[in-house]
Parts: sequence; structure tokens; C-alpha cells
Amino acid sequence: MYQVTKVIHFCYGHRLLNYEGKCRHLHGHNGKVEIELSAPRLDRRGMVRDFTEIKQVIQGWIDENLDHKMILRKDDPALPGLKELREPLYVIDVNPTAENLAKLIYDETKRQGFPVTLVCLWETESSFAVYQPTATAAARSGQRQTRSQATRAS
Repeated sequence: MYQVTKVIHFCYGHRLLNYEGKCRHLHGHNGKVEIELSAPRLDRRGMVRDFTEIKQVIQGWIDENLDHKMILRKDDPALPGLKELREPLYVIDVNPTAENLAKLIYDETKRQGFPVTLVCLWETESSFAVYQPTATAAARSGQRQTRSQATRAS
């Protein structure tokens, strides 16, 4: 199996409803998402997928929909006021946790026709969530930490 990973950085705000910690307040993150694509064979160019294509399509979607947006659940009481102020918003059906945002990006990547196998959303330098529709997500956490350390070292 061949695998490639594209890393995309973006900024977003959110808050969590039905949560007692400090994340119940509106706040922001400098996020990083790792999107892993896999294929049993390479295409005629010798690639799983062209990194430029991933960047254009997926980073384009993230830039348009999530970057510098307040991501809120559809029943968040702050929505009417933020809409009135014409603040940039992205509204979803579920609490905008790192886990749910990783799945959102996974689903969009899949919808765009990419052979996505895993999405890892880093909310901070030390906290990330993974969405992978198979049972091997736990086995990958060690790889993810190694990648993180390599990224910081470079």
C-alpha cells in the first residue's frame, strides 16, 4: 500500500456546548490537519495523488469554508448575534470538537474523490484527534507522534 500525506494549516474559532471546561467560551486555534491518502497501486505518473491537486482542492475547500471562520453547532445561542454582525461562520450539526472536525474534513476529502484513509486534526501542538473509519487508528498514534517530533525538529 502506498501512502501520501498533505499537511494544511488554518485558523478557526469555535466553542463547545454542553461542556464545563474553558472551551465552552468562544476561542480560536491555529490548527493543522494531516490528510493521508492511500492506494494499492500508483497512477500512470507514479503517484497516489498529486500534492498540488490535493492542495488546490482540499486546501481550497478549507480556506473557503473553515479558515478564519467561527465553527459552531447549529443550535448555538451565539449564532443570531454573530450572524447579525456578519461574522464569518461555518455551522455544523454536531459540537465542533476536534474529533468532529477531523471527520468533517475526512468526509469532504472523500466526497471530492480522494482515496483518503485518515485525517488527523491538530488543535494545539500537543493535542490532536484522528478520524479513520477502520480499526487501525490506535496503531497509528505512535506514527503520528513521531511525525510531530520530526516536524518540530525541522
